[in-house]
Amino acid sequence: MTQLVFVRNNLNRFAFVDFMRIFLVVISVFLSTMTVAQFHTSASRSELGILFGVTTYTGDLNPYKPYLNPNLAAGILFRYNIHSRLSMRVNFLYGKVEGDDTDYTNEPTMVERNLNFSSTIYEGAVGFEFNYLPFQLGHHKYNGTAYLLAEIGLFRMNPTTKFNGNEYELQPLGTEGQGSSLTDKKNYNLIQPVIPLGAGVRFSLGERISLNFEIGIRKTFTDYLDDVGSNFYADAAVLAAENGPLAADLSNRSLSQSRYGVRGNSSTKDWYIFSGAMVTFRLGKPANCFPQ
Repeated sequence: MTQLVFVRNNLNRFAFVDFMRIFLVVISVFLSTMTVAQFHTSASRSELGILFGVTTYTGDLNPYKPYLNPNLAAGILFRYNIHSRLSMRVNFLYGKVEGDDTDYTNEPTMVERNLNFSSTIYEGAVGFEFNYLPFQLGHHKYNGTAYLLAEIGLFRMNPTTKFNGNEYELQPLGTEGQGSSLTDKKNYNLIQPVIPLGAGVRFSLGERISLNFEIGIRKTFTDYLDDVGSNFYADAAVLAAENGPLAADLSNRSLSQSRYGVRGNSSTKDWYIFSGAMVTFRLGKPANCFPQ
């Protein structure tokens, strides 16, 4: 058992190291691109903006309705236009996601399970936008385009649940036996890698302002955004003895208190979605020319 834990921990460490290497390579390309492009002035290529919209979630507590329970989201972004078809951007996003079995009144097994959660989301990501048409702010010919987005980043979650009129953080409790003799799993990390992928449209509103509309799905590598990852309920007596009575109470909230129902689906990971608009402002004076 000790050897398995050692191997698993090392695999997790190597995965994190690989992720950070990719992140640093992208940042290096970004900085070198800005250095090479100084002849055009970095400010004329750069934009700063705000994001606003909604975030939603899909996972064990919302498997079928990706736009159920939308919550307000906001953020900031920096965009650097490498040329008319390619931009690099860095963005930070704050949002909230939630799910509740009571929303699925036509799914008896979910109503019976009786779980709910909510979580704030803090996301930072860097990546590229690929324009379908040439685009330049203020250019009468290139004043609108569709685009694709691909990024890598990190996000922080913190799943909580409402129970008997109170709200509890779920990760420290180990509701699926994490940190107990029931499993070799440790408490999951609240900071996780994420791959934002999206599509949008972008319009020029003059020489200095652009308006975007975007939908972006977030591919995560965790099944615990909602604190539900195991197919089965942990043994309530052992869980109560080792992780505390509250962990046992929140682990199995099924209406019949059966330990033999399905708690979650361990074969899938959780996702979240940002849908909204962005307004960006050019930081420098419009350029006389723009590389195509």
